Amino acid sequence: MYDFALFFSFLFPPMSLTRAQIESIAHLARLELEPAEIPVYQESLSRIIDLVGQLDRADTAGAAPMAHPLAGLTQRLRPDAITEQDRHQLYQANAPQVAAGLYLVPKVIE
Repeated sequence: MYDFALFFSFLFPPMSLTRAQIESIAHLARLELEPAEIPVYQESLSRIIDLVGQLDRADTAGAAPMAHPLAGLTQRLRPDAITEQDRHQLYQANAPQVAAGLYLVPKVIE
């Protein structure tokens, strides 16, 4: 018997992120990483990317898209009916400033 995992590892070597790539990702995510944390993230993110690569190589040619995981079942939905009163004016009575039914707030972007 053949070891397909070993076979695929030669065809598709695992992707390893570099330290610079991890630092760039951390910068984009606004994360401040300690130098000791970078290898941990490097290993974790590389493994996630490898898993996504394995999923991408899966043969899905004969698979039909599903709208629901259990065939023949539908989701029970409640009726689309109004169940509460309109309290718009009551809530706006407590607002500091209102105009044309809208809440007025201070400008924060110049």
